Amino acid sequence: MIRWGVLSTAKIGVKQAIPALWAAPDCKVTTIASRDLNKAMDVAKQFEIPIAADSYDAVLQSSDVDAVYIPLPSSHHVEWTQKAAVAGKHVLCEKPIALEAAEITRLIEERDAQNVMVSEAMMAVYHPQWRKVRDLIEDGAIGALRHVTASFAYHNTDPNNIRNKLETGGGALPDIGCYPIATTRFATGADATRVVAQIQRDRSFGTDINVAALIDFGDFDLLMQVATQLAWRQSSTFHGENGYIQVAAPFNAMPKSADVVRLFRDAREAPEEFRFDGINQYRMQFEAFSQAVRTNDGSTILSLEESRQNQSIIDSIYASARTGSWQDII
Repeated sequence: MIRWGVLSTAKIGVKQAIPALWAAPDCKVTTIASRDLNKAMDVAKQFEIPIAADSYDAVLQSSDVDAVYIPLPSSHHVEWTQKAAVAGKHVLCEKPIALEAAEITRLIEERDAQNVMVSEAMMAVYHPQWRKVRDLIEDGAIGALRHVTASFAYHNTDPNNIRNKLETGGGALPDIGCYPIATTRFATGADATRVVAQIQRDRSFGTDINVAALIDFGDFDLLMQVATQLAWRQSSTFHGENGYIQVAAPFNAMPKSADVVRLFRDAREAPEEFRFDGINQYRMQFEAFSQAVRTNDGSTILSLEESRQNQSIIDSIYASARTGSWQDII
């Protein structure tokens, strides 16, 4: 049994992570912390968490905590991931684990020095639909892969929301740019070489609200768009020489519908469908991480090295948008 502490009462923790932790058979939430003790006590009561603390340091110092989950604002992720590792805790930190690739290098060094598991909470790659996509591509179901299109958009203009604040790491790329990049790299096993991009920013917030990028992977390219002020949408399609693969709900599970991967061997015929009913990718993420902790084997979780490569692509997208030209991956 892995005993978890949660840093903050953030919405994603309360709505997704804590219920998933309780559903995982090898996980137990022992501590919840907030700088507002009343909030911590409310969440503790809601989920029957034994300990409510008024500081994050209290969680890191607790002998009742083996691993911590960090859903703090993005600007605080590196700081508290590093503090948790130094305290000897295993760490699963919400994406983006850092706002620059160089910061992840620091976390890799701390992970190795403290001999703990540290991973970015990219729940989508734990969904079995992405292993199916990977297997189909590897088996040649669509022939040679040549092009990937992916988009993720939602509409949020609340000036008080942390996703719309530069100082807390807001913006489309920090919040959701990682999804098309991480899932494409997971499904293909490929590394990008260069990128060209265009970014539109909100005049009031200063955050990037619409990002279009063409990412060169050598044998294929990824055309991706992420936006925070467009109608909600998500899509991902892998185009091969002989067919294509569509992922119906590539990043977040669709309410009241199954997650489906559709294989079109011939566009003139009905696709083959691979359905994944009742999958909780948050629970699968916590189960995989807990197993990695128990076995001291991080091969089945998203490594910091993979996260650093994903973030390098995002760093390069920003660089390309500034220059208006192709940018080699930093």
